[in-house]
Amino acid sequence: MATAYIKDEQEGTFIPASQRPDGTWRKPRRVKDGYVPQEEVPLYESKGKQFVKNKPTYPIGMSAEYVAAHNAKRDMEAAKSKSIPGLVIATETKKKKKKNKNKGVASLAEDLSKTAISEQSASVKKQRSANEKSKFTNKPTSNETPNKQISTMDPLKRLKNLRKKIREIESLEKKIDNGEIKNPDKEMLDKVLRKVEIQQEIKQLEANQ
Repeated sequence: MATAYIKDEQEGTFIPASQRPDGTWRKPRRVKDGYVPQEEVPLYESKGKQFVKNKPTYPIGMSAEYVAAHNAKRDMEAAKSKSIPGLVIATETKKKKKKNKNKGVASLAEDLSKTAISEQSASVKKQRSANEKSKFTNKPTSNETPNKQISTMDPLKRLKNLRKKIREIESLEKKIDNGEIKNPDKEMLDKVLRKVEIQQEIKQLEANQ
């Protein structure tokens, strides 16, 4: 609430008497022309705070139209998945603190992965269930040894490839954040957005070992 002033030709500008909450009265107080009360002085904000406030919520090089279109596509896929049995909807992952500067990319990618359908997760769980069942129903023989080696090699190879993709995505994120890539194309952006999904698959493969 702005403070009222009274201007008198003889006494100048002054703040009239006002009543305190306890019932007592404040005396009139003379002030200079142009005086601004402390409560009306705008709060000071450093350049760093202003930069954070005005910083866009989406990654550098990604337009607001692209983000809106991507979110609309995600919502449509989530709505379709509700009526399809057998598919597993990925649960919301907890946000982790990132030590790198690319918080915008990580935050957007994590948000997009909250309701994404994880068909690969269902495939891994199905394979794990079949392997556990075979341990109790079949006895290992010498002829089964080569097959077991093949089944264990495939997940390891898959895990190695996924870790390689993560390193490539992190390198791409760093280049976008540092400005080395000022205008990333759609393929690069889609690759960055799959980071959290790939990390989830890596955790599942590691848990099955």
